[in-house]
Amino acid sequence: MKPVVNIRKVQTTDKAEYLRMRQALWPASYHQAELEQFFQQREWTTFVAERENGSLCGFLEVGERPWAEGCESSPVGYIEGWYVDPDAQRQGVGKKLVEAAEAWAREQGFTEMGSDALTQNETSLKAHTALGYKEIEQVVAFAKRLK
Repeated sequence: MKPVVNIRKVQTTDKAEYLRMRQALWPASYHQAELEQFFQQREWTTFVAERENGSLCGFLEVGERPWAEGCESSPVGYIEGWYVDPDAQRQGVGKKLVEAAEAWAREQGFTEMGSDALTQNETSLKAHTALGYKEIEQVVAFAKRLK
């Protein structure tokens, strides 16, 4: 049975659960400070999936980028982060979040949407493909700490 969820924009009262889900997606220590800044400046738009009991089970961060691989227009909407709790996956929650982000992008006047996923994240790759996104290329990222 699919969970009944409401897709809406994140609210300040969602801070704790939003932080929990961001840390599940991107384990790092900077999230608390980044979220404080987000709630003050709203540099991106976040949609959340709210369960019937009021708790959250997913989020999608969407923003604007000047370009994205495989897109012909500029600027484009871009899925910056997309997470659904494991117990709510494969039940349409992620699809509803993406649909909300795509509607937001259309409202901004964008005609294309970009996204990315790590090559080892099979769940995300399959979800993107199921929603009509096409793989453009695979990239190996490098970094070097300068002294």
